[in-house]
Amino acid sequence: MKIQRLKSIDIFRGLCMSWMVLTHLIDWWLKSEYNWLHSVTIAILDPIGASGFLFISGVSISISYRKRIIKVKSSEDYNYRMVRNSYLFRAAFILIIALIYNSTVAIRLINPTMIWTWFVLLTAAISLLITWPLLRTSKLFRIIVGVLVIILNQVVIFFLLPYEGDFNLYGVLFHIFYNSINQDPILIFFPFFLFGTVIGDMIFDSFYEKDENFKRKIFKKNLFIPSFVIGVILIIFGVLIKFPNYLIRESFSWIIYALGIEIILLSILLFFERFEVIKTKKSYKFLFYYSYYSLTIYLAHNILYLLFYNQLNVFNIWIFAAAAFIIIGIILRAVYNIWESKASIKVLVGRLSLSLTEKIEQRIKRNLKIANLNERKN
Repeated sequence: MKIQRLKSIDIFRGLCMSWMVLTHLIDWWLKSEYNWLHSVTIAILDPIGASGFLFISGVSISISYRKRIIKVKSSEDYNYRMVRNSYLFRAAFILIIALIYNSTVAIRLINPTMIWTWFVLLTAAISLLITWPLLRTSKLFRIIVGVLVIILNQVVIFFLLPYEGDFNLYGVLFHIFYNSINQDPILIFFPFFLFGTVIGDMIFDSFYEKDENFKRKIFKKNLFIPSFVIGVILIIFGVLIKFPNYLIRESFSWIIYALGIEIILLSILLFFERFEVIKTKKSYKFLFYYSYYSLTIYLAHNILYLLFYNQLNVFNIWIFAAAAFIIIGIILRAVYNIWESKASIKVLVGRLSLSLTEKIEQRIKRNLKIANLNERKN
């Protein structure tokens, strides 16, 4: 079974990566007296930052999982055990990469506790591991779990926040669940990933139809209209529930508001793609490269940290940030033309996971064959 690569997902992920790079450059390069600009940009655009990246990662994982389950039903050489092993290997490799990345930060800052810091890679890895048993559950069940986690977060953070930095049991628990509230703690950001899997299921059901006219009717009825309405409701609810806290990153209001923004943005992108409102003949533009090399960019863009560290003002920061964005895009396009997937850590992780899965499956089948031969002899 083959489902077309959705440009909307690449555009969304590319936007998320572009924003994460931009916000880091602003944070690193801006003079300290202009830190308010970083705070303003975070307040306005951060729904498409780490939370958006985790949301679209959930969407992609759900679509990939559904495709593989279809393959299991149609192929004798592919089974559910292989789906599971490939998925878990992928999550484990991302976890290892996340811990290595965190370790470099810990070494640079001479702070061993930074090894366990909720940068987005660690959050993504743990989200993958937690989500595996939930992928086989209904969309409603995952929505309920996501809502319960949001509520649980409010209770846990209220109880543990006073113990931040303390050397006692509660301080350790705070470090495990939050460590730095300004990063991407699992209890705050996991729901974005989980809700993304729900949208991913809806996208798969809407796009996996052979009749084009029927596809469009299903898309409007089962995906675009309900998701757009839900997104609007979430934005209104997030803004009004505790105004103006919806602009404060990681507040309860912000979580609801950001989720609404992400659902609506993806719905609009999918609508444009489904009905060809904007026809894009060139598939591989800058945002595609930022999507395709998302993990590579996340790890590599840190070399820009010291380039203009604490040197730029509110005016020239935009010129240098825009130049960096364009130059990175040009470099990625050249890399794609020369090495393509060989330079994508994300793709390489997927291939390595599949390779290990196939080797394990071959060993299992070989052992079963030997066991059957021995049984016949006996």
